Amino acid sequence: MKKGGKTPMQKKRESWGSRLGVILAVAGSAVGLGNFLRFPVQAVKNGGGVFMIPYIISFLILGLPLMWIEWTIGRFGGGFGHGTAPGVFHTMWQKNRFIKYFGVIGIFGPLVIFMYYTYIESWLLGYTIFSLTPKYISLSTADQIREFLSWYRESGYSYLFFVITFLLNILVVYFGIKKGIEKFCNWAMPILLGLAIFLVIRVLTLKSFDPQFPENNPIKGLEFLWTPDFSKLLDPKVWLAAAGQIFFTLSVGIGVILTYASYLKKTDDVILSGLTSSATNEFVEVVLGGSIVIPAAFTFLGAQKAAEIAKYGAFDLGFVTMPLIFKQIPLGVIFSFCWFFLLFLAGITSSVSLAQPAIAFLEDEFDIPKKDAVLIYGVLSFLLCQPSIFLLKYGVVDELDFWGGTFCLVLFGCIEAILFSWVFGINKAWDEMHFGAQMRLPRIYKFIIKYITPLVLITILVAYLATEGINVILLKNVPKENIPVVIFTRIYLLTLFVVLGVLVREAWRKRAL
Repeated sequence: MKKGGKTPMQKKRESWGSRLGVILAVAGSAVGLGNFLRFPVQAVKNGGGVFMIPYIISFLILGLPLMWIEWTIGRFGGGFGHGTAPGVFHTMWQKNRFIKYFGVIGIFGPLVIFMYYTYIESWLLGYTIFSLTPKYISLSTADQIREFLSWYRESGYSYLFFVITFLLNILVVYFGIKKGIEKFCNWAMPILLGLAIFLVIRVLTLKSFDPQFPENNPIKGLEFLWTPDFSKLLDPKVWLAAAGQIFFTLSVGIGVILTYASYLKKTDDVILSGLTSSATNEFVEVVLGGSIVIPAAFTFLGAQKAAEIAKYGAFDLGFVTMPLIFKQIPLGVIFSFCWFFLLFLAGITSSVSLAQPAIAFLEDEFDIPKKDAVLIYGVLSFLLCQPSIFLLKYGVVDELDFWGGTFCLVLFGCIEAILFSWVFGINKAWDEMHFGAQMRLPRIYKFIIKYITPLVLITILVAYLATEGINVILLKNVPKENIPVVIFTRIYLLTLFVVLGVLVREAWRKRAL
């Protein structure tokens, strides 16, 4: 036995029940609110059709390579009994005793995202129920819908639906990989796809709301998305936005896919599975997500107003604009219900994946039984969620989203790509990737994974920090009254990161005894 590790024979780990199950689970992790809200906003804000060119290129040189990297290193680490980044990184570079601490990001990031994502997700469950009530059905203007949102956030219903949503997440992970996450995604993903297709069909059959502007129709929305204005192609902001969207939509750089892949068998095909899960996510985002919001907005608002609405962001789009559009068509109650339930399913299939890395860490590195690990995670994460709920108006969620949902993702992706290609070695990595594979990648991807993907990731990280990131770090856009709470949040996060680092150290000290 190698010092500091356990061989596969010494430790029995869970496994997926089928290839389809793991593909749907990984696709469920990737398919989230960003597919139906963030993508349309980014597309409209960045020129529509011209945005799709760097988007597709980024998918090929950034999204797919990172997906394959995480599937491969996850499966590799799982063979040594590790299901999270500290252990996986250690197996890849055993001579370096510090590399496991870089892996802390792969536990920290998902946990931080879970701390606020679950609360926002719970609003969607609440809205799914309220969309069928007379109180919500009677709303007819954007101002009334915004007032309802304010009422909901301040009412006891907001916390009630949070508790229900939180317990649903914990219940899914409580039953484990095969009987919990896989079984849940096996029915949740088909329902999600069915709801999305149903809404797409209805949206594409809409007619102009204003007879004076017959040109405002769904086809114009699709033309906007797929007709590029090549004069904007050299705009670096468009390329940065497209690369960022690909990075976030596939859930790479979080540590979740790495953990999911650790439950694969050594001979499971990571290339075909990674390709299939990525393609599923892109189908949902581009074909379905792009065919709901953008055509609907163009039909009822026109091109100019649709662009203006995009400036308000994904949140306003999901909770105000789209419900208002559905209220203006026959049987709008049904479509509003489907819209919110669709978003809720997209949210929960992602959030259950966010819980798994921390649970796997407790199981693998401290030999804590599954049910006890879930209980510990449930209690601690419930407490950690509270600032997102009670300090929401002071900018806590924005702060958590920056560090957990943006900065850590890109940083972790950079570390993974460099470790995989340069430390583990591209030749060894290439062989490991193709072990058990039913198809071989074009050799150009060997060059892309080693050089292009790390370079793109570093560029995204530096460019983001140099533009938006530096302003966030220096508190330039934070209202003065929110600064004390934001500083508290950063101390809170730093403490959490240090605690996770100490736990990693204790886990390896325990293994060495």
